[in-house]
Amino acid sequence: LQGLGLRRIEDVAVLPRAQLARRLGPEVVRRLDQALGRAPEPVSPARPEHVFALRLTFPEPIGLEADVLAGLDRLLPPLCARLRAAGRGARRVRLTLMRVDGGAETRELGLARPADAPEAIRPLLALKLGDIDAGFGIEVLRLEAVAVEPLSPRQHRGQLAASAAAAAARQGGDPEGMAELLGRIGARLGLDSLTRLHPAESHLPEKGATVMAAAYSAPARDWPAPAAPRPIVIFPPEPVTPRDGEAPPRDFVWRRRALRRAAAFGPERIAPEWWLDDPAWRSGPRDYWRVETEAGDRLWLFEARGGEAAAGWFAQGIFA
Repeated sequence: LQGLGLRRIEDVAVLPRAQLARRLGPEVVRRLDQALGRAPEPVSPARPEHVFALRLTFPEPIGLEADVLAGLDRLLPPLCARLRAAGRGARRVRLTLMRVDGGAETRELGLARPADAPEAIRPLLALKLGDIDAGFGIEVLRLEAVAVEPLSPRQHRGQLAASAAAAAARQGGDPEGMAELLGRIGARLGLDSLTRLHPAESHLPEKGATVMAAAYSAPARDWPAPAAPRPIVIFPPEPVTPRDGEAPPRDFVWRRRALRRAAAFGPERIAPEWWLDDPAWRSGPRDYWRVETEAGDRLWLFEARGGEAAAGWFAQGIFA
């Protein structure tokens, strides 16, 4: 068609159909009719992905939590069997309880790691059933794995692997135990509420760690040692009012408390990241001090040298 100068559908549609079929073949006429909606065109629909869902209909409406759990015990094993057959593990499970009045209650559970075992899912779902409104009764349960992930087949662990796993557990590196803990807490608070810290590429105190979702990240194993001791609590800089001209001040007011310095260690100079325009660091380089007060406070004070922002003394952390 391009060689004949026929570049658009309208260029072909205006030609006599008999001549078009004789010169280019009946297939061109058929495809033209399909494009214009004058002839049917069979379509092969995309195959749907696996749907991991089961439902249970009760002969009589139920309303007790124990009855719901009994129904769950009938749905979970076959659902998990389907997951195992497909090499998948459930990452998010939804339980829908349909009432006789047409309403429905839905409980959704997020899992810290893919699971295909009923004993890993049931206790977490049970935590979400305490406030169900059964109304005049529940007649249908529907259980669905709405989010699944590939699950590697379990392998038999020999003596050496078992010993290594036991050693890791003694050192606090038990991934299965951590996943179970995250699942239980996440069932109450939601997995999005659980976070963990990972080291970040920054020398600034407040940027030394990045927050990641605990359910979708592994624990950080190797934390770089800081150049100097760091407080256990870091907060946005709070103004400190010195009552003398010493560095660090011997007498000062912080959080409406009059404090006296007992000991001080420092200074440690920290400069801003010059390639970033961070409003919090427009006061320029800071000299940090570890200050112990006579009242027992162990504070992290710094003196801002004064850049685009006001200079002065501030508190930014508390040591143990």
